[in-house]
Amino acid sequence: MRSKKMEGPSAPAMRRDPYEVLCVSRDSTDQEIKTAYRKLALKYHPDKNASNPEASELFKEVAYSYSILSDPEKRRQYDSAGFEALEDSMDMEIDLSNLGTVNTMFAALFSKLGVPIKTTISANVLEEALNGTVTVRPLPIGTSVSGKVDKQCAHFFGVTIRDEQAEAGIVVRVTSTAQSKFKLLYFEQDVNGGYGLALQEDSEKTGKVTSAGMYFLHFQVYRMDSTVNALAIAKDPESAFFKRLEGLQPCEVSELKAGTHIFAVYGDNFFKTATYTIEALCAKSYEDTTEKLKDVEAQILRKRNELRQFETEYRKALARFQEVTNRYSQEKQSVDELLKQRDTIHDSFTVTKAPNSIGVNLSNGSTSKVPGEIESPSEDGNSDGKDKSGKKKWFNLNLKGSDKKLG
Repeated sequence: MRSKKMEGPSAPAMRRDPYEVLCVSRDSTDQEIKTAYRKLALKYHPDKNASNPEASELFKEVAYSYSILSDPEKRRQYDSAGFEALEDSMDMEIDLSNLGTVNTMFAALFSKLGVPIKTTISANVLEEALNGTVTVRPLPIGTSVSGKVDKQCAHFFGVTIRDEQAEAGIVVRVTSTAQSKFKLLYFEQDVNGGYGLALQEDSEKTGKVTSAGMYFLHFQVYRMDSTVNALAIAKDPESAFFKRLEGLQPCEVSELKAGTHIFAVYGDNFFKTATYTIEALCAKSYEDTTEKLKDVEAQILRKRNELRQFETEYRKALARFQEVTNRYSQEKQSVDELLKQRDTIHDSFTVTKAPNSIGVNLSNGSTSKVPGEIESPSEDGNSDGKDKSGKKKWFNLNLKGSDKKLG
């Protein structure tokens, strides 16, 4: 059952061969790749190399290489055509314990806004598990345990299953009514007696709770990686719907053998403790539910293939629609222009000149007149409108009579 891998990748600027980075051969098994990754991840983990920036870059390179070789499809693509064949969708996971207060606040804000923020698991937790120094609490089948785990810490549980229970299938789920962020982890027994991280499932919000689960039911079960859809929205909002089912990824472990298996709840909140309830169930009591899960996931896979075909049809239709819409605008503009020209031509068929052509001064100083128009005389009876020299003005009045009286 494959959950999200331990540390998520961001592609280094200068990419080396993933096999070279992890020091494994091209025919290495999944277990050999996983073992090599664990050693290198612990060696270069930021928790243990806070003052060494080079180790941080090596840790990113190791995580990026493992993200390719641990995924069967990505490994096949890389083996056939190198990095060019890989989709550019590998996003970075951050280490909260090495992030700093300010950056942690920003990360918490983005997470609150719905932006998926992937986080790594603290190196201290991984190393303690690998050394076998962790405290493991029993979690019997058919029971549940509630608790609170500090951020970047983990509570370990041992689930012991019998042969008939292993044959029927096992389910381990964690929920949080407080909507805490956490990770559900599954560890495999290491040759040295410790526990090596094998699977990881990040909590997702479902309704009013956050939850994560691992399903060992003897048939291929799938997990949903919501970050695939989030990345699709960031790149192309119109394609988000078609990528919604692309996050359905096959889990690489489908069954557990009889014995004791180690699970853990890891606190993934940014600032506070995570409240949780973990339970272990035998699928024999849920046979109908198991069949429904198998059936609905098969339907989802068929629907995903249908959506891939429909996306091609949709994009062709959308391109055609945009082409027709553009032509509509062009044709409308063309018709409007032709009708405007037609109206202008119609207006030219007339003997009446435009009003603004009357009384316009010509360049030689004469005045343009309409034929037959009679010039109206001025107020003093002169047709030319000029003042007569004999007409007295107010300032030429004869004041002699007045002078005599004064004298």
